[in-house]
Amino acid sequence: MNPMSNYEPFVAEKTSETVAVYPGTFDPITNGHLDIIHRGLTLFDRVIVAVAENSSKKPLFDLEERTSMIRACFPADETRIEVDVVSGLLVDYAYRRGAKAIIRGLRAVSDFDYEFQLALMNRRIEREVETVFLMTGFRWIYISSSIIKDAARYGGDLSGLVPDHVCERLRRRFLQAQE
Repeated sequence: MNPMSNYEPFVAEKTSETVAVYPGTFDPITNGHLDIIHRGLTLFDRVIVAVAENSSKKPLFDLEERTSMIRACFPADETRIEVDVVSGLLVDYAYRRGAKAIIRGLRAVSDFDYEFQLALMNRRIEREVETVFLMTGFRWIYISSSIIKDAARYGGDLSGLVPDHVCERLRRRFLQAQE
């Protein structure tokens, strides 16, 4: 007998509210990420920004710092955006939270192959959760968190690419590293 056969994980009650999960490491969050979040809100009633601790990456900022920087991007009374931490299978998390979709941003064709494979696997695991691809706004097509960190490391001007408070956190982090 399968010991998991009687196991019933918590599943959020399905409502008429449409919820999407926007996952990422957000190390750090960029204006490109914010663009995807705001555009996601035109399609869904609520967006959960799911901050992942990716074991294959060595983040510059820890989970608490990343979630704090993301929360600071939105007014305190913003009820349509939630920031949460996710571990384990993203599609399971999305299903438990009652999300109808996972939002993925695409910058270039090169992103699509990997994202398509993930979407197919997620669909295989949980058919009730769709993947929605949003093309990055043209203004942000060339930026990524990695490029932002590289520019910050060498004192590059990040104005207009990340929120001001994120720019300041990056500046302080790299000044500390130089000491």
